[in-house]
Amino acid sequence: MAPPAEITIPTTSLHTPADNSKPYTLYNITLRLPLRTFVVQKRYSDFATLHQNLTSLVGTPPPTPLPGKSWFKSTVNSPELTEDRRRGLESYLRAIAESPDRRWRDTPAWRTFLNLPSISSTGNSAASVRAGYGIPNRDAANAAAAQDPGTWLDLHGEMKRELQEARRCLARRDNATDNSAALEAGAAAKKALVKAGSLLTVLGDGLRVMKDTKRLGEGEIRRRKDLLAAARVEREDLDKLSATVSAAAKAVQKSMPSATDKAALIGNGPKGRGRVLGAPLPETGRTRELDNQGVVQLQRQMMKEQDEDVEELAKIIRRQREMAEAINREVEVQTEMLDEVNNQADIVSGKVHVAKNRAKKIS
Repeated sequence: MAPPAEITIPTTSLHTPADNSKPYTLYNITLRLPLRTFVVQKRYSDFATLHQNLTSLVGTPPPTPLPGKSWFKSTVNSPELTEDRRRGLESYLRAIAESPDRRWRDTPAWRTFLNLPSISSTGNSAASVRAGYGIPNRDAANAAAAQDPGTWLDLHGEMKRELQEARRCLARRDNATDNSAALEAGAAAKKALVKAGSLLTVLGDGLRVMKDTKRLGEGEIRRRKDLLAAARVEREDLDKLSATVSAAAKAVQKSMPSATDKAALIGNGPKGRGRVLGAPLPETGRTRELDNQGVVQLQRQMMKEQDEDVEELAKIIRRQREMAEAINREVEVQTEMLDEVNNQADIVSGKVHVAKNRAKKIS
């Protein structure tokens, strides 16, 4: 049995078909599962078809009625109708998902509508959800998810997992003793980096939309921009590492060692122009396949990356200092206000005391 899903419809999107036909409204259904969160886009006619199928399969309609169709207004031109229908459709789905009666949730029509794995594939449901099972237009769904503050963080987590997977694949490639295993690991690393790059683009676009619509404060916008900047630096580092080591590996694997190379190895032949081993520092996975020029290039690249990291860190520190100074100024203002309130309270207390004394004299 698949885990229960938390269902919301936070936003809508206006979609214009490629054939320039009549535009329509898409409702961005957000499903939060234990393993991941994803967005499914459906139009009103899809909800109407779902309602008919559920009523036909179960024999009774769902606990909450489906919002009716408007014959005089269109959601394309009426934001009020779009918002009312969004709330109604969200209540409709949540009533089915949260109802104690499972009959509607256990139907194939419900699971197909939400792009969930079928009940018969319970054993593979976790892997299916991790892989984004059943999401036909994944790019459009990710774009819609990136415009919501909650699902934006879920997409960011997915992007970070892709970067971690790329790093693991590169380490597996560097430690591989078999050529086919090294090539397979390198291809997997490239695939993970491509996915991370596409998610970075989507996250940046979604952050700009949230900034324009003021769905997040300025401080949170800056924090998320810093997260994206750090992720871009990490992805560029992994991409450069993948390209550099791959080129060196191809150069090494291009030909088998010759007799001259073997003679030079045991000291009976002419010395080549390659690197001289025996340096105080041991070889690493990043330097083992490089010559002197490659090591110098790698060192310059690492120094440049460290400089960029220092610059990013300096920006963050300056921003934190500005925030701390602003907080300090606010605390000083609040302290002055509290002191003024305390003084006024003392004055009022003195007046009350004088009034009591006068009242006693009169009585």
